[in-house]
Amino acid sequence: MVIPLFNEEESLNELVAWIDKVCVNSRLQYEVILVDDGSTDSSWYVVQDLSKRYQNVKGIKFRRNYGKSAALNVGFEAAEGEVVITMDADLQDNPDEIPELYSMVKEQGYHLVSGWKKQRRDPLNKRIPSKFFNRFTQKMSGIKLHDFNCGLKAYDKAVVKNIEVYGEMHRYIPVIAKWNGFNRIGEMVVRHRPRKYGETKFGVERFMKGFLDLLSIMFISKFGKRPMHLFGTLGTALFMVGFAIAVYLAYAKVLLHEYNMTERPLFYLGLLSMIIGSQLFMTGFMAELLSRNNPERNRYSVEQKTGFKRNVKEKV
Repeated sequence: MVIPLFNEEESLNELVAWIDKVCVNSRLQYEVILVDDGSTDSSWYVVQDLSKRYQNVKGIKFRRNYGKSAALNVGFEAAEGEVVITMDADLQDNPDEIPELYSMVKEQGYHLVSGWKKQRRDPLNKRIPSKFFNRFTQKMSGIKLHDFNCGLKAYDKAVVKNIEVYGEMHRYIPVIAKWNGFNRIGEMVVRHRPRKYGETKFGVERFMKGFLDLLSIMFISKFGKRPMHLFGTLGTALFMVGFAIAVYLAYAKVLLHEYNMTERPLFYLGLLSMIIGSQLFMTGFMAELLSRNNPERNRYSVEQKTGFKRNVKEKV
C-alpha cells in the first residue's frame, strides 16, 4: 500500500492498526509505504515509531512539500507488491475495502480499480467542483468513471511501474494508465467517512492546476510522441493561407493594376499568417527533438527513509 500524507499525526496510528487488522484477518501479505510530503507536525516521528512496531511499515520523508502526485510517484517506485493499493491518510477511506479491491485486480484481471465515493462526506464547496471535473474528464478521456480523484484505488504492479505522476496529475491516473495501454479499468463503490482529525488540505488553487494538467495529459496522449503532427499541420495551414493571400495580392497588382497593396489590411493578415505558420512549423521540429521525457522531472529530495532494507539515496 502507498499512503501519501501531510500533517496527519493524529490519524496514522489508528490507520495502520486498522490496515494490519484487515490484512491479517484476510490472510494478505502486505507492506505499507507512508510517504511524508514535508509535514510540519510530528507525522514523521509517528511514521518512524510505526516502522519499528510493524515490520511491514516503511516510510519516506520529503525535505519539503511537493504535493500528492510526487508522493504517489515515489511510493510507486518503492512498492514491491503485485497489487498496489493507495488511500488517503485522513481516515476518510475505509481499509475494510482492501480485500475486495485486491480481488478485483488479482482475480478479476483489472489493471486499475478506482473507488467511487457515491455518498461523499465532504463539504459542498468540495463536492460541486469535483462533480464538474469528473464529468469533464469523463467526456475528454472516454473513461466511464464517476470519481477520478478518489484516493482509494488498486493497481496491478505493471501499471504503477509504467506510469509517472507529477503536478496535480494524481487525479487523472486512470487517464494516464489508459494512455499507457492499461485499458481494463474498473470501479467500485466505497464507503466515505467524515474527517476525524485535522483539517482538509483542499484549496481553491487546485482547480486551475488540475484543469491545466488535464489539458496537458490530453495533449501529451495525442501528440506527445508526434508533436510535428499538431504544430506542423497548424503551421502548414497558416502558411498556405498567407501564401494564398500573397498570390492574390500579386495578381491584383500585376494584372488588375491595383496599387497601395501595403496599405490594405489583407496584406498584413497574409504576412502575419506566413510568419506564424513558419514559427509553428519550426516549433514542431523543435518539439520532436525534445519529445523525450526530461529524466530530472521526477527527482525529489528525500530527507530520510525508515523500514527499508536496501540502501537509501538522497535523490529518488
